[in-house]
Amino acid sequence: MALKITDECINCGACEPECPNTAIYEAGAEWELDGKTYGADDAAPSGASGFVSEDFFYIVPDKCTECIDEHDEPQCASVCPVDCCVPDPEHEESEDERRAKKEKLDSM
Repeated sequence: MALKITDECINCGACEPECPNTAIYEAGAEWELDGKTYGADDAAPSGASGFVSEDFFYIVPDKCTECIDEHDEPQCASVCPVDCCVPDPEHEESEDERRAKKEKLDSM
């Protein structure tokens, strides 16, 4: 399952550089995937929408793999001082799906 950043985020930015998939973006920032740039109102290729925050950092579900095969735990959650990087029940995935996503991201 992808992670999300809750509204308890204090915008410290500790999570962004720790993400091996560049899935974390600053509030309101455009995000990129597969050479395309997306805005706050754009849906992700998977159809996911509504995850961009204008107030705090956010995680793109199409890029989040929970750091599978990279680390023992999601790095954003491990460095967050307020524990606001949590599983997102709106974007549940199996381990195989996350691994396939990681392979796709690595090939880009």
